[in-house]
Amino acid sequence: MAAAPVTILCILFLIMILVTETAASINWQLQLGYYSSSCPAAESTIKATVEEAVAVDKSNAARLLRLAFHDCFVEVRFEVIEQAKTRLEQSCPGVVSCADIVAIAARDAVVLSHGPSFGVPTGRRDGRISSLTLANDLPDVNDPIEVLKSKFHAKGLSTKDLVLLTAGAHTIGTSACFFMPQRLYNFNGHNDTDPSINPKFLQRLKLICPLGGSSFQRLHLDWSSQFQFDDHILRNILNGFAVLASDAQLVEDGTTKRFLQSYAGGYGIGKSSFGKDFAAAMVRMTNIQPKTGPNGEIRKACHKVNS
Repeated sequence: MAAAPVTILCILFLIMILVTETAASINWQLQLGYYSSSCPAAESTIKATVEEAVAVDKSNAARLLRLAFHDCFVEVRFEVIEQAKTRLEQSCPGVVSCADIVAIAARDAVVLSHGPSFGVPTGRRDGRISSLTLANDLPDVNDPIEVLKSKFHAKGLSTKDLVLLTAGAHTIGTSACFFMPQRLYNFNGHNDTDPSINPKFLQRLKLICPLGGSSFQRLHLDWSSQFQFDDHILRNILNGFAVLASDAQLVEDGTTKRFLQSYAGGYGIGKSSFGKDFAAAMVRMTNIQPKTGPNGEIRKACHKVNS
């Protein structure tokens, strides 16, 4: 599938777009254990599906956390989500939304990567529109830090959330060389290299993503522990070992840099509040203006709206 020119950060925002709308709010609220009566096995079914997928391929955890890597169409195309939906339609037809499956699966993927466990409020409904145009305001990998901050703020997320969600999304998994040419070979349009890249790291990046090479070649986002949810990526970013330009931008702003330094100072997920605060940021993100009640539908298949 051809890569679309959108940011890696859009993958986290996909969950947000799946569950948000601009319609006036009504008296419907998400809640923990929403399916405890209507579909008691909902969360355990999703968890089992995620566990099977990660057992087959560890990189599926990162895919589930970010959902898509090269494009950001506002529809779910990942087969693990579809498999969970199929199983739930067999046991609880028309009950569990794809938006809730996405949110729960992302949490389970984090847990399976040794990250924090957290409750996911549920009760979302799915949108009736799948459109790329809805993704136009998503952060781009080459956005300056002020633009990144403004795009998060526009969704009701703080600068601290920007740091938490960016680092948390990129502590596991890979990216593609598709996102690297501008940073490695045409920085600011001057046929140069981003000077924030640590010289020790630059040679490795250019070796994996040579000029004119395959845009689909993969590279780890966290060189220290690519399959483990931890805070190593925070120190990587601070020390010039950020793979993506959007990650490196977090050092260019005094506020975001202080957040990085604060979390990185803990040295270990058990000694830092990074994991706990990331979990809280994930909940905030998935709780922004969710579609509930009559504002949406329960899709029969996650890749398309109901006919």
